[in-house]
Amino acid sequence: MRILVLLILAVGLVSLAAPTQAQTFDPNYPICVQISEWGGWRIECGYTSMAQCKASASGLGWTCMTNPYFGLGRRGRKY
Repeated sequence: MRILVLLILAVGLVSLAAPTQAQTFDPNYPICVQISEWGGWRIECGYTSMAQCKASASGLGWTCMTNPYFGLGRRGRKY
């Protein structure tokens, strides 16, 4: 009986866990910005130059970086 109660409790707790989103990088832009937010940070890729990114990030405490996945979105996919 105790095992059944623990099993039901475990299934209930697992079902309440919210799914998380994976961080994605847009492969069409060479520059990304890391944005600090309450509870963590996120990355947005939408800049074509480091100067453009730094102008947007100026005074906000954001960090500009190169996109490690730039160019991968331009390749044709073979299925």
